[in-house]
Amino acid sequence: MKLGFFTMPIHPPQRDYAETLREDRELAVLADQLGFIEGFFGEHVTDLAENITSSLVFVAWVLEATTNIKLGTGTVNLPSHHPAKLAAEVAMVDHMARGRFLLGISPGGLLSDAEAFENLDRNRNAMFLECVNQMIAIWTGESPYNLKGEFWNVSTERSAIPNLGQGTIVKPFQKPHPPIVVTAVAPFSKGVAAAAARGWDPISANFLQPQWVKTHWPQYEEGCTVGDRTPDPSNWRVAKSVFVADDDAMARRYALSKEGPYYFYYRSLFTKLKAAGRADLFKTDKDQSDDSLDLDTIVRQLVICGTPENVTDQLLAFRDEIGAFGTLLYAGHDWMDRRLAIRSMELMANKVMPAVNTAIGE
Repeated sequence: MKLGFFTMPIHPPQRDYAETLREDRELAVLADQLGFIEGFFGEHVTDLAENITSSLVFVAWVLEATTNIKLGTGTVNLPSHHPAKLAAEVAMVDHMARGRFLLGISPGGLLSDAEAFENLDRNRNAMFLECVNQMIAIWTGESPYNLKGEFWNVSTERSAIPNLGQGTIVKPFQKPHPPIVVTAVAPFSKGVAAAAARGWDPISANFLQPQWVKTHWPQYEEGCTVGDRTPDPSNWRVAKSVFVADDDAMARRYALSKEGPYYFYYRSLFTKLKAAGRADLFKTDKDQSDDSLDLDTIVRQLVICGTPENVTDQLLAFRDEIGAFGTLLYAGHDWMDRRLAIRSMELMANKVMPAVNTAIGE
């Protein structure tokens, strides 16, 4: 099993904005030094807590500070972007990364973003599909373009000057385009099957109950069958909130306390998703009412914490429950205590993952 990270991020809104951006950059630099193979950054425009407004810009900032780690968008919310502009920006970042870039895409889940971009009452799944199809058409086709859609049209026919390069959008460094991944946050996600059929791979969210994470693998298998692919667990990424400390009592205080960063993270997500009618992600019983959900219980169900030995045992139990997968994405949380946050990543890379891989024979 490989180790990566995924950060939305979620910081207390009262924190200094520039400081939180540099903290998230430092997380990536540290992950690179510790041997994490990849890391993903979220993108939200209208949220002071989820405050990276462009994952592409952020990846570009981090690239020159890292050496080996692959960096990805987690995710670009396609309905909020014009496909021609996004195709050009992704291609540029891919050339900057020289093979260290992963393209994460989604329809977007933050309703205030959808409202701000006038998409709240539109079919964002259809917009997502049209946007990515036009991007791929640009990357795999030739100019001048004449793409017609329900939401966007892309044409350079009237103004192209081919011998000067005018009217042409650069193609990505990776051919035909960077690897595409999609986030899966719904139980029994049909999006996973559709993505797998097109050669894309899933990331299962860290705020989904394990029994629902487990439902993503059959969907992936189904999509691979349609796409004439061999389903390979090594292509499945699963995010998880983990905190590792040298002392078990300290780990539980930091990760489970109502004043801690993990509790803040889940309080923020739970409040937003419940308001959006998506509290089912936190349920262990599909017939459970929203009002019966208890945040303390949710945090204890979804956060793995403890000493390296205890975390190793919990991760192995988690893997036994959902099935084999290829990459564990360590979920990024606010560094309320910088020393403890850094130590957790060190222990995760140097103690926990070697022990997990020894136990599973990898």
